[in-house]
Amino acid sequence: MADPVRTTCAYCGVGCGILATRTGERTLEIRGDPDHPANAGRLCSKGTHLGETVGLEGRLLHPLIGRRRASWNKALDLVARRFRRTIAEHGPNSVAFYVSGQLLTEDYYVANKLMKGFIGSANIDTNSRLCMSSAVAGHTRAFGEDIVPASYDDLDAADLILLVGSNTAWCHPIVYQRIMAARVARGTKLVVIDPRRTETAEEADLHLAIRPGSDVALMNGLLAHCRREGLVDERGLDVPEGFWDALDTDLWTTARTCDVPPPDLNRLFELFAATPHTVTLFSQGVNQSLAGTDQVNAILNLHLATGRIGKPGAAPFSITGQPNAMGGREVGGLATTLAAHMDFAPEHVARVGRFWGAERMATRAGLKAVDLFRAVGERRIKALWIMATNPAVSMPDAAQVREALAACPFVVMSDVVADTDTSLHAHVRLPAAAWGEKDGTVTNSDRTVSRQRAVLPLPGEARPDWWIVSEVARRMGWADAFSYDRPADIWREHVRLSRYENGGERLFTLPGEAGRSNDDYAVMAPFRWGGTPFADGHYPTPSGRARLVPVRQARLQPSLRNWPLTLNTGRYRDHWHTMTRTGLSPKLARHREEPLVELHSDDATRLGLVDGSLARVGTPQGESVYRVAISAGQRPGELFVPIHWTDRTSTAGRTGLLPRPLNDPHSGQPGFKNTPARIEPLVPAWHGFLIGRDALQPLPNTLWATRIAVPGGSLFELAGDGDPATLGTLLPRGDRIEARDDARGSWRVAVLQSGRVAAVLLVSRDGPLPSREWLIEQLGQEAAPTLLAGRAPGPAVERGPIVCACFNVGLLTLTRAIADQRLADVAAIGRALGAGTNCGSCRPALGRLITQAEETVDAARA
Repeated sequence: MADPVRTTCAYCGVGCGILATRTGERTLEIRGDPDHPANAGRLCSKGTHLGETVGLEGRLLHPLIGRRRASWNKALDLVARRFRRTIAEHGPNSVAFYVSGQLLTEDYYVANKLMKGFIGSANIDTNSRLCMSSAVAGHTRAFGEDIVPASYDDLDAADLILLVGSNTAWCHPIVYQRIMAARVARGTKLVVIDPRRTETAEEADLHLAIRPGSDVALMNGLLAHCRREGLVDERGLDVPEGFWDALDTDLWTTARTCDVPPPDLNRLFELFAATPHTVTLFSQGVNQSLAGTDQVNAILNLHLATGRIGKPGAAPFSITGQPNAMGGREVGGLATTLAAHMDFAPEHVARVGRFWGAERMATRAGLKAVDLFRAVGERRIKALWIMATNPAVSMPDAAQVREALAACPFVVMSDVVADTDTSLHAHVRLPAAAWGEKDGTVTNSDRTVSRQRAVLPLPGEARPDWWIVSEVARRMGWADAFSYDRPADIWREHVRLSRYENGGERLFTLPGEAGRSNDDYAVMAPFRWGGTPFADGHYPTPSGRARLVPVRQARLQPSLRNWPLTLNTGRYRDHWHTMTRTGLSPKLARHREEPLVELHSDDATRLGLVDGSLARVGTPQGESVYRVAISAGQRPGELFVPIHWTDRTSTAGRTGLLPRPLNDPHSGQPGFKNTPARIEPLVPAWHGFLIGRDALQPLPNTLWATRIAVPGGSLFELAGDGDPATLGTLLPRGDRIEARDDARGSWRVAVLQSGRVAAVLLVSRDGPLPSREWLIEQLGQEAAPTLLAGRAPGPAVERGPIVCACFNVGLLTLTRAIADQRLADVAAIGRALGAGTNCGSCRPALGRLITQAEETVDAARA
């Protein structure tokens, strides 16, 4: 076995260190790096199962022009020629790049340099615009620079942690475990502010299920309370005239606006006022709003005015969604920034131009993501390069984005996946290196820079993104400026730019010794830049003081006759973005197999919806279909749907169709969290499932078809209105055994190849279907006599739905063990089954099972 390689996880902004050991041609053993400061050896379920996602299934391995394979030279020459011609005929603002937080810092740097320094346009934006640009805008308004003034160490020193708009237990499990450790070590209190009662809220000391979009009212009310209590100190702050008048509100008014019980709100007010060591973590629930920047500044105002900043255990803390969203911010990957935390002020443009030796510098901000794709649809953008992202799924009003891409004269895609919803519209597809194959750096949410190192060789003709962009730049005539031989060359230039003519007015400065030589770069250990920002009370503003930014609560959206519900979107625990990676892992697929719409039981009863049935969710932008999940954690009148499913994985459940293409006026971040919506039952004529060793492409043409990765093949959940007999054409060749009961509407087919199970199809008009678990295990096995019954011979012992993905522990296994072994707490479950002992994101669910078991025993005794 090879030696382990120290690298960094491919998923969220926590930036966990990984020890990856190559065990075969395309197989890895994954462990957490005990020496990495972000995770100290812990990994979440997604990181734990990264080794299941590094195969070559679905990979783009060769350049394609149209649908035909091409050489790198031919493809790169075409890209350079078409971009040059478009710029010559229509100007530099007729082209654009749309990039991604999946890029490494070195990739980001080269793409930004090419667009802003040499093409001469700032039309480069990133999918990070969709997740944290409101935090960027808020930081800049308050601090004068996009600085996250916190580190994970602050969680260890905090006595109170506010989680605002963050299901941390699912979306940032390692951060959540650090919070739980602080609660044990020092009794830290936890308050969760979120319209949904999520797994994170389950273990909180206080949960405030506020009305969506009322965050400004809450934070302004809390700040007003602190001022009445004499806890505000204006020294060292720029306070606009009339600022405090906007906060003239009382507890009852705030409670009414936020729709929370006044006693609960008062408890928050008293906790915050009594606890100087407070950290407020905020994420997409704050950022992804039409008032996201104001919501961020309301949080920053609270911390600045009460002195809860620049001290251990006291800070506002934006936790980012992507692995290198911060690195992209540092190099200027957003259309609204230039580079190295500089904007488009004339002196900054001149400075960066001198450094790059660029004569065609962009002089103003470019188009943000929503406006960029609107410009594509209006034919103002005539050549578009998309890197490492899938906007045909992830952008709001995704149907319009697809129409725009289809109409664009020239679309280039560089990605690791051959067929995505976006790639269908690409004229040129360039094969990029994937995680485990590329080399560079990433910056996590607390400003820690880590190396991401290659563990596997580049497959086929795949190449790193920095190389692809540099090669196009050379062909466009700028060979000297893009003469990089390795990522270390780019990193050193990035370090020099951060320090160039920087006399301390920009806090973003990378240490000069960071990666001084190729050998230094190769062995670079994680480090955090910036120390403890603002500990000295100085801010990078003209006055040197932080700014309080007046923000007012926007008018809350009233219910509309045709759209009486409010739609919220978000992530599932074990999936990531559009599932091009996590969708390959059978273990990650089983926790939430299908796209669900979650709603309160009162709404379900009123609207005739049944748990497990299908429903159509509509908004003014479009419609999509989901499986119904009744949830006590939902506020009445509100729906929640996941963001992950695409046309590659489901014929329905595409959430990107639903949100409005509206965005925050300051940050340009779309408002995914508060869309007017409606829902209605959808009753198919039949339902069923298909399990097969071979993946079907395309998906079955039915009303509902969802692909789920399983060991040895795929599971397809199905429902339809037509004749289910047409599904027979999807089955592979082989010997068939079949059972049909027309009276009951039941049809069961198995296909055997050399006596071994190749596929099983079970369909029913309205009756129940057996568990999928045992049938999945039969793939590739000799056919059992009870195959079409869907159960093992003899007594069945089923695992049930997966609760702990790290150790593949199911619900039924857990409930049996709790009862039979009398497991009295989560720790006991861990000792018995391992569940909850790795990332800990299932611990709230385990706690609920313990409580339910205790309630069952108490009821039996009564």
